[in-house]
Amino acid sequence: MPAPGGPAPDPGPPAPPPESNPAQAVLVGLLNLSCLGLGYALLKQWVLAAVCWAATAVLLLVALPADVDGVPTGLLAGYGVFLLAAAADGARRGLRAPLALGPGTSAAPRRLALPVALALVLLAVPVGGSVAYGVARDEAVEQSLLDRLAAADAQVKSVAGQSFNGAEHTYRKALAVYQDLGTKHAGSRAGKLVPDRIGDYYTAVSAPYEQKKYCEAVPGLKHLRALPETVDRSLLDGLTGKADDPLAHSWYACGIAGLGVAGVEATAGEHLNALLSTFPESSYARQVEPKVAEGIRTRSAAIAGGTTDPCAAVAELRRYGTTVDLLPRATFAGVSRQHGEAVRNGDFACGVEQFKDKEYTRAVETMTQYAKDHPDSPQAGQARNIAIAAEIAQEAPAAGKQLPPAKAPGGSRMVMVVSNDGPGEVELLYTGPVTGRVTLKACGTCTAYQGSLRLGAAKPKVCTGPSSKYPKATLLLPAGDYHFLQKRPRSSGSLSAGDKASTAKIEPGYSYTNCLYVTSGYGI
Repeated sequence: MPAPGGPAPDPGPPAPPPESNPAQAVLVGLLNLSCLGLGYALLKQWVLAAVCWAATAVLLLVALPADVDGVPTGLLAGYGVFLLAAAADGARRGLRAPLALGPGTSAAPRRLALPVALALVLLAVPVGGSVAYGVARDEAVEQSLLDRLAAADAQVKSVAGQSFNGAEHTYRKALAVYQDLGTKHAGSRAGKLVPDRIGDYYTAVSAPYEQKKYCEAVPGLKHLRALPETVDRSLLDGLTGKADDPLAHSWYACGIAGLGVAGVEATAGEHLNALLSTFPESSYARQVEPKVAEGIRTRSAAIAGGTTDPCAAVAELRRYGTTVDLLPRATFAGVSRQHGEAVRNGDFACGVEQFKDKEYTRAVETMTQYAKDHPDSPQAGQARNIAIAAEIAQEAPAAGKQLPPAKAPGGSRMVMVVSNDGPGEVELLYTGPVTGRVTLKACGTCTAYQGSLRLGAAKPKVCTGPSSKYPKATLLLPAGDYHFLQKRPRSSGSLSAGDKASTAKIEPGYSYTNCLYVTSGYGI
């Protein structure tokens, strides 16, 4: 023992640094890979362990619950780099760290076996968590796809049975989802259900056809027939071509139902044309021509038999014509001729009916147009006669008591010389046993006579000048009662200008004169 106040004892040489321990370094690195910073905890580096705990907590907050889109790639990459850095740092620190793992050193490898095994077990925690997370994410993806499928199903059900035109947008949205699920996610549970769902889609879109609403069914059936052009054929289990017959039937039924119907005659032609061009060999296409011809014959027979209003029937026939004109000319040439004849007969019957119903203005229009449209018709002359008689009847209703005779009577005829003693051209219409009209040119030197509208006023002495002065026309009239209508253009200061009716009785063995004039109307 050194004496007090003597020199300090020599501490000896410094302690050598701890020997490196690779197994220990591996242990600490593996423990840090557990995501829990256990390597730092073993080294009692609590701050660094807390950093590991915070990083793992952030990852869990972002990742859970599992989402369809998974964890952001950047976050995963950053966390992976962080774990590798923590493992490397832990291994570095644990290489020479003085860890008290038990007495003695010779049995160090044995003493490290249990901690290493523990580290490997703990390493399985993040690996197992990653696997479990992947499973959860896959299930979330499946559920998301099933949710999309359910939403599309709900859209289809919400418009099932409605007109396709009004529900087309909703139908197509659902179809786009089916197409996406069935192709891009074919292996998913939702993707495997798509063919059945498209079957339900077909049923919903074609519902109007099943309800026999053929016109309403056409747009939807056209859409269904075109599905192979827009939807993967593998998804159309048994549906390819299924809409063909219902579409042909709907085109036929809607087109035939529209024949002669106001407002849809052109649409009827479009439907029948589509049928004839798309399914020319179908049983429906073969029925079109006979059905159209039958409709024309039925309406023509009703007109001829007087069982229907001829004017309404001919209007319906004209609408038939609008449809027929849209159909192939080669196939429907015979029907077109049949239709033209039916319309011609209907127009004549309509004019006759209007005359009988005292609708003289309309009768004039109908029969005048008839004679213009059908100049070669055997009834053209009679149509002109009825138009003349109707025109006279507008001013003299007695002229409309009966139709003009279709044929002129035989026997002798009396002469009637008609002269124009007026300043303008004049037209004379007459009806009786025969009907006609004649136009006399203006008398260049003639003027209106002064006259009075008072009852009993003396008539002016007309046509008293030289015979050659007056334009003339000669009528040859069978005996009988006649109605005349003088039609002269209206002029200022002339009372009798315009239409003026009169009657005359033509008797056998006489000749007649008829002087046409106008009065100026003074002395009322």
